[in-house]
Amino acid sequence: MTVDLLLGLQWGDEGKGKIVDVLTSSYDIIARFQGGPNAGHTLEFEGNKHVLHTIPSGIFHDKAVNLIGNGVVIDPVIFIREIENLAPYGIDFDEKLLISKKAHLILPTHRLLDAASEASKGKAKIGSTLKGIGPTYMDKTGRNGIRVGDIFATNWEEKYQKLTQKHLEMLKGFENSIEFNLEEMEVVFLESVEALRKFNMVDSEHYLHQAQKAGKKILAEGAQGSLLDIDFGTYPFVTSSTTTAAGACTGLGIAPNKIKDVFGIFKAYTTRVGSGPFPTELFDEDGETMGRVGNEFGATTGRSRRCGWIDLVALKYSIKINGVTQLMMMKGDVLSGFDKIKVCTHYKTSEGIQNFLPYDVSDQDIEPIYEELNGWEEDLTQMTEVTQFPKNFIDYIDYLEKALETPIKIVSVGPDRKQTLFR
Repeated sequence: MTVDLLLGLQWGDEGKGKIVDVLTSSYDIIARFQGGPNAGHTLEFEGNKHVLHTIPSGIFHDKAVNLIGNGVVIDPVIFIREIENLAPYGIDFDEKLLISKKAHLILPTHRLLDAASEASKGKAKIGSTLKGIGPTYMDKTGRNGIRVGDIFATNWEEKYQKLTQKHLEMLKGFENSIEFNLEEMEVVFLESVEALRKFNMVDSEHYLHQAQKAGKKILAEGAQGSLLDIDFGTYPFVTSSTTTAAGACTGLGIAPNKIKDVFGIFKAYTTRVGSGPFPTELFDEDGETMGRVGNEFGATTGRSRRCGWIDLVALKYSIKINGVTQLMMMKGDVLSGFDKIKVCTHYKTSEGIQNFLPYDVSDQDIEPIYEELNGWEEDLTQMTEVTQFPKNFIDYIDYLEKALETPIKIVSVGPDRKQTLFR
């Protein structure tokens, strides 16, 4: 059986969690393949709002098994807190949640290194979530990391102390020192590690190989967005993992030829949290309206998201590098009430007019070139069929579909799972 893949095409916060939740009933296994608690996947149903950071977004469904893959980094403290928050829902984690032994652990000192590094950058901050993600991946690639499976080893404490001491020495090298109480942090951390030991740990690549042989349907769930990819994002204002389709192969042990459909999720406009280039960012009333109506605050950090018009240059780039087969458009309802809707089709740069994402997007003065479409006044949030959409909204969808050369199969008109309409 092949694997389908779902990922975000912008700078994150596209609505991946909601779509996974909607699609889960069609799959046997939901598998997270990268990132860590820097992700914030928001689900809303039956009047309740849930934010998941490490646990896959299919956890509320009775049928699906949820797998945290080897490409994910796990903070035991945040993970156990997530588990405790889900206690009222009576979820059988023994049956429904698996963790890869090869996933790496975020230590308290990883978080301290993250904070010290960000503080040392001054005005050049990259906008880190300060969850210790970057330092953990650095230890992973530096072959110093501690994996989940290590917590069962007889020399676990020795490994932990050795890496912690290395981090403490590194902290001495930062000019801007930060205050911390490691002993206090360690108490909570070690208690959480003890709780983590009770969960089902697996060799996830073997588990998925067997699941494919058995004909199970698998959905790989990405975190962050394609434009935050360590290789293909707007470097250096990126995350520390591979957020594109390739990350599903390395983060789960799935062969490239086993991936069938790639579902790409995007907002009807564009947002970004933290620092970094954003060619279509708005600093006027239109941008303020998008942020207010769309409730644009980071699910993990709580920071206000920067808002702007949709950027087709960046979207086309993401579609190409991911091999997207179908699109899902989120938050179309937020654009109701705008007289004109702008669409960025090209960039004007020092090298002329471009229709591709340049290498030095972080350094260039980029002027977006827009086309204008007529807006709509109708409230989309109460619509239950795509046939109810106003003409100008349909025109907007058709325009994007043609420009992106990829079918838009799902349109979301509100945060609840019921406000997700299929075309």
